[in-house]
Amino acid sequence: MEHPQQDTGIESFPAVAVGGTMARRDPWHWCLAITAAFFVVVLHRLAIPSNPMFDEIHYLPAIRHLLALSNPVNQEHPLVAKEAMALGFALFGDNAFGWRIVNAVLGTVGLYAAIRAMWWASLSRSTTLLFGAFLATNFVWFILSRIAMLDMTMAAALACAFWQCALACRKPGRGRLHLALAGLFLGLSLGAKWNGIPLAVLPGIGFAIARWRAVEGDFGARKLRGWLTQRNAAPVHGVSLIEAALWLGSLPLFVYFVSFAPMFLYHTGHLNSPTQLLPYQQTMLRLQDSVVKPHRYMSHWWQWMFNLRPIWFLYQNVDGAQRAVLMMGNPFTMLAALPALALCAWDGVRRADRLRLALVVLYVASLIFWAINGKPVQFYYHYLLASVFAAAALAVVVGAWWDRGFRWPVAVSLLAALGMFVGFYPIISAGALAGKLSYLDWMWLNSWR
Repeated sequence: MEHPQQDTGIESFPAVAVGGTMARRDPWHWCLAITAAFFVVVLHRLAIPSNPMFDEIHYLPAIRHLLALSNPVNQEHPLVAKEAMALGFALFGDNAFGWRIVNAVLGTVGLYAAIRAMWWASLSRSTTLLFGAFLATNFVWFILSRIAMLDMTMAAALACAFWQCALACRKPGRGRLHLALAGLFLGLSLGAKWNGIPLAVLPGIGFAIARWRAVEGDFGARKLRGWLTQRNAAPVHGVSLIEAALWLGSLPLFVYFVSFAPMFLYHTGHLNSPTQLLPYQQTMLRLQDSVVKPHRYMSHWWQWMFNLRPIWFLYQNVDGAQRAVLMMGNPFTMLAALPALALCAWDGVRRADRLRLALVVLYVASLIFWAINGKPVQFYYHYLLASVFAAAALAVVVGAWWDRGFRWPVAVSLLAALGMFVGFYPIISAGALAGKLSYLDWMWLNSWR
């Protein structure tokens, strides 16, 4: 089990005085407890509905064709997530449990990785555990851990990448190893779905900025040379910027392109040469841009921020009862996170709090992909990545309150998040409802219908 070492003044994170008791303060056992509890709840009714729901109708045939190596299907998306879910088919069969078990595992691993990333970034027990609770109950992470879609593979790999980046900064003696692992996970994330591209480039950019600030001297050839080649400086001691570019830039691209190996093995519609990989990316982009038909539950990024327009993944009589899966965010967490993000932005600028400022940057980067890409058909589940950093901002703010002894608002926040999860559980987990109109019990806003 990893333990914090003496703080090294790393610029990527706020300086924290670390004493000899830090190893005992590491809440790794509580992180595991939160993760284990999440996994148990995710497994509950995982195989319900027993028939495909929502976009599973697109991905399940693609996985079957991948396993048979017959011909490529669902070519608008890369292969890693479909390759991962194919493992569930191979181990448990072509059934509802086999379709979804891999994402259940990945969602659990991703949750643990995200919590550990927060610990290494903040070294705050309260912030770390609150973040774990807020993320586990934010609805979005939970729902996407229970459906055979691509998003959880992408998000879990990104969480692992950020965890390794945080470890690289905190553990300079093993920085190279953790940066290499970060690059591996970044490549897997890109190979699952392109949504994480704006976040995947930020570790490299952050490294370059931190190294520039750490290198002494005014702007000039000497500083530029030190920026590129100096190793004994923040954010990762022992690794130059040139080497970091290899781990955080070249390696992810290599992993991404290697993940297309099955494209050369299909019986029909296969690629004949690695030189065809780049033109194939253009084909994928063209296919993604071809989806322009309006959808009843399509929405926009600003509606996601205020939890205004969810989407029904399931609402039908299936497996002996009326059941529902409503893809929406936790009503408390999503709204409470907005003023928390504003406070993080204020403190990030006014007090140069790098962690808070980083969370705001990551949140904006997660949303800007959808705000400017011009894709007309978007849905609430595209808020997945941004919702992670929203939960993190809320945890950072209320965790600081707890540490200062201002604890009753923190208890209220935690109980509100957990209470909303319990209250909405039937319609986010395919529970058996009383009747066809039972969904009205949860429709607080007309836009939720």
